[in-house]
Formats: sequence, structure tokens, C-alpha cells
Amino acid sequence: MILVSLLFAFLAGALHVFIFTMESFTWTRPATWKRFGIASQADAETTRSLAYNQGFYNLFLAIGAFIGVGLVALGGAGTVQNVAGWTLIFSCCGSMLLAAAVLALTGRKYLRAAATQGTTPLLAVVFGLLAVLQ
Repeated sequence: MILVSLLFAFLAGALHVFIFTMESFTWTRPATWKRFGIASQADAETTRSLAYNQGFYNLFLAIGAFIGVGLVALGGAGTVQNVAGWTLIFSCCGSMLLAAAVLALTGRKYLRAAATQGTTPLLAVVFGLLAVLQ
């Protein structure tokens, strides 16, 4: 269960790095802003600074998940590294999952994006809980 949780936490982090790249660096490209449901190039330019900021939120969650994976992988059961790693995984992946829930509640047109954003952190948390509670 530990390896499965770590794999999903890593994948959740990788997805959030990809989202960071789109929001912070390619936001004004038509392929990106259309993916996010932005209506026009002008709207993409107007929302650019907001997307840039949001991208960094995603990056920081990803970094926390990656550090958590590394700490769990390198620390033995019950060590400070292990506890810190699980804390980061549950905190960062839990935040990703809650953000996906908020996105899903925003409207039906966001359900697919919410499922994409929320599936890997959900699996990381579920398998992590199973691993920790054994």
C-alpha cells in the first residue's frame, strides 16, 4: 500500500507541475486558455496575473507532495522523516483533493477537470491511510 500511495502522490504532484506550467507560462496561448474555458485572447490577457498566481499554488502543492514522497521512501517506519513525509502527503494531496471538490461544485462543465485534478490525490490519500493504519 505504501508504494501505491507514493506512486499516486508523485503522479498528483506531476499533474500539478503541468497545471503550474500552463497557468504560469502558457496561459495566453490559445490552446491553454481554451482548455480552461476562457472565452477570448483578451480575457486570457486580463486573467493572466490571476492564473500566474494560481499556478504557483499548484507548484507549491506539488513540491510538498514530492518532498513527502521522498521522506517516506527514505525514512523507516515511525521515524521523524516518515511522519513528516506522510504529513506532507496528506496535507498537500488533501489540499489538491479539496480544490478538486471546490472545482466540481463550481458547475457541471468543470466535472471532468475536477475528476482529472482530484483522482490521483484521492488515491494517494486512500492508499496512504490504508498503509498507515495497518
